[in-house]
Amino acid sequence: MLDSRGDVEVETLLKVVLGLLALLLVLEIVEFLVGGLLAVLGPLRPVITLLAVILVVLWLLDRL
Repeated sequence: MLDSRGDVEVETLLKVVLGLLALLLVLEIVEFLVGGLLAVLGPLRPVITLLAVILVVLWLLDRL
């Protein structure tokens, strides 16, 4: 019986780890930007939510 579980090169594993770390960094940056934007738009959140609901209702009623 052939066992091929250990056939992954070290360089390949390092590339996978580096890719995951890059993805984590991008997610952290996006979270920071979105959090800052939500802090600025904090008082307007109910208005934005109401506008989104109105747009969805108009879309469903084919009025948009």
